[in-house]
Amino acid sequence: MTAIKAMINHHGNSVFDRALQTLWTWHLRSVQRAELASWSEQDLHDIGLSHSAIASEVEKPFWRA
Repeated sequence: MTAIKAMINHHGNSVFDRALQTLWTWHLRSVQRAELASWSEQDLHDIGLSHSAIASEVEKPFWRA
């Protein structure tokens, strides 16, 4: 099994693979921040947050962690 895996992934993490991973991470951040922005005051209260507490996270661009 190890020999097969080595044959399949002989290039390691290529630039293309890293670019895809970065794009996927950006997409997930965008989706998560949009979801967080849509939560009601009650939803946020249930987890102990307020809109002002999450404002900086929601306003970040997708490329910023």
